[in-house]
Amino acid sequence: MKRGVDAGALLEKVRAEKPLVHHITNWVTIYDCANVVRMVGGLPVMAHAIEESAEMQGISSALVLNIGTLTLELVDSMIAAAKEANAKKHPVVLDVVGAGATKLRNEKALEILGRVRVDILKGNKSEIAKMAGEDVSTRGVESGAVPGDIAAIAKALARKYSNTVAVTGKEDVVASAAHGNYIVRNGHALMGEFVGTGCMAASVIGCFAAVERDYAAASAAALSCYGIAGELAARKADAPGAFKQHLLDALYRLDSATVRKMQKIEEF
Repeated sequence: MKRGVDAGALLEKVRAEKPLVHHITNWVTIYDCANVVRMVGGLPVMAHAIEESAEMQGISSALVLNIGTLTLELVDSMIAAAKEANAKKHPVVLDVVGAGATKLRNEKALEILGRVRVDILKGNKSEIAKMAGEDVSTRGVESGAVPGDIAAIAKALARKYSNTVAVTGKEDVVASAAHGNYIVRNGHALMGEFVGTGCMAASVIGCFAAVERDYAAASAAALSCYGIAGELAARKADAPGAFKQHLLDALYRLDSATVRKMQKIEEF
């Protein structure tokens, strides 16, 4: 661990400030995203309608966008909320779920990036590689093969958009144009065995970014805490259904001392 990324301290800050995190997110995982925000210490709100999305963002602390169940109307609502977030200097997290799978997802993810400021761009390896212009494909929402060094791809993409890029996988990569670059080695294989863990990770990142302006440190800390909860949950469950419940409980019980002992964040 370098540059003093103290995931335990940031977890305490989330719980002290209880940020309201606005989501325009994936209908498949919306319930899980709401719950994971509560477990980590934030407050979730979901306002998808364009008639209220900007207004809701005005009273929130962060915005999490997720293109997992994409519609054209939803993109309009996302852009309206993100413009308000930009005006209020609220962090915007964009989870490019399924980028690389269809033309619509590719085009609309790039449209969002072109029309509003996205502070943290999050995805799996093939999703992020696709956003960087690499010739890759995504199997629905599952990561496909990525030729080349994903850390280098993420760093180049972060420089292009002057933001932070978070790549989730067996090892998480966080690259930043202005701050540190990190590898996070917390987590457990069971986190990839049920639907929604990636979307939930974006929600946790939104909570941490709401209280820490160094978005690379916030993203690394969020992914470390989330991964540590996975490691703790795996001590009590060896199958996905039970594991999911224990993951939420582990996040709820997680304390800064445990985080400081278990976090695996390295600078690269």
